[in-house]
Amino acid sequence: MADIDDRWHRTGPDGKPERTDRYGIGARWLVRWRDPDGRQRKKSFRRKADAEQYATTIEHGLLSGTYIAPDAGKITMGEWAAKWLDAQAHVKPTTLNRSAGIIRTHVLPRWEKFRLADISHADVQSWVSDLSRELSPASVAKVHRVLSLILAWGVRNDRLAKNPAEGVNLPRVVAPEHRYLSHRQVADLADACALDGLVVLFLAYTGLRWGEMAALRVHRIDLDRRRVLVAESVTEVSGRLVWGTPKNHERRSVPLPRFVAELLGKHLVDKAAEGLVFTAPQGGVLRVRNFRRAVFDRAVAEVGPVGFHPHELRHTAASLAIASGADVKIVQQMLGHKSATMTLDQYGHLFPDRLNEIADRMDAAVCAPNVPRT
Repeated sequence: MADIDDRWHRTGPDGKPERTDRYGIGARWLVRWRDPDGRQRKKSFRRKADAEQYATTIEHGLLSGTYIAPDAGKITMGEWAAKWLDAQAHVKPTTLNRSAGIIRTHVLPRWEKFRLADISHADVQSWVSDLSRELSPASVAKVHRVLSLILAWGVRNDRLAKNPAEGVNLPRVVAPEHRYLSHRQVADLADACALDGLVVLFLAYTGLRWGEMAALRVHRIDLDRRRVLVAESVTEVSGRLVWGTPKNHERRSVPLPRFVAELLGKHLVDKAAEGLVFTAPQGGVLRVRNFRRAVFDRAVAEVGPVGFHPHELRHTAASLAIASGADVKIVQQMLGHKSATMTLDQYGHLFPDRLNEIADRMDAAVCAPNVPRT
């Protein structure tokens, strides 16, 4: 446990206190203890009350297993953020690149020289309020999340007793309003893309993400069963192509409408089984920015809607599937969402309101002839 020494006095031979050589010099009270590794630790205080309070804190930490070494939080945010980034080998390159950009642009300019132990909840709240004047609520939430993850890692590694970024009031994020194309609009956009129209049709009727579509290989399409196996994804990170698994790291099987399967059958003639289904004009991976610049944006300018981008074809696929009678689990599997809750959060408003239908069925059951009443 923790001991408190008076460095200005000691007990004399007669049992009475007498002054030491340090009398009147420096802090009077010294707290001494051994940490869980057996190392001797100490800290000085000018007031006895402060020493006693600190000793109580140390003893509580040692007994409860929440002990934090006094010098553990002295590492700067700049150093700790770099260590945290190095430890993120488990995340996708796009996520790592995005986090690194947030740290470089928003976290380090404010916190780089701060020691972890010196960052307070009030400081983080003030920083978030400043960010809210410059960034959208969604962007503020993303920036705050990165800082919070870094500090939470400090807690897990016994650098901090608690995360000062927890419980911070964030600006309210309003979910963006999705746009959905009708079957007619999808057909018009595909026609405007001419030879590349199949890309539009494929995305609008399967819901694949761009990276999943760009990484799709011929042997993963079963035209007889009209199924697409989504097993890979390719993403451009700082101009470099990075291959990996789909988001959430799970394979999934996606259905193909018959007319899309027939068009794909013609498109895949003479393509090797290991070849990519969709490629750039000169071969290789079809990159979204190049496709937009060369084909898609011009077609959107011609047929609309204004500012429509390829990812909105994924929202369109969800809308068309729901309108065709797909339930939430089918849409979840089709889009590769982690849970049905995520699907409902984004597209719940598109599912038909069946409340009256349920009430009518219960009413019919109760009012049917020969129904016993209690």
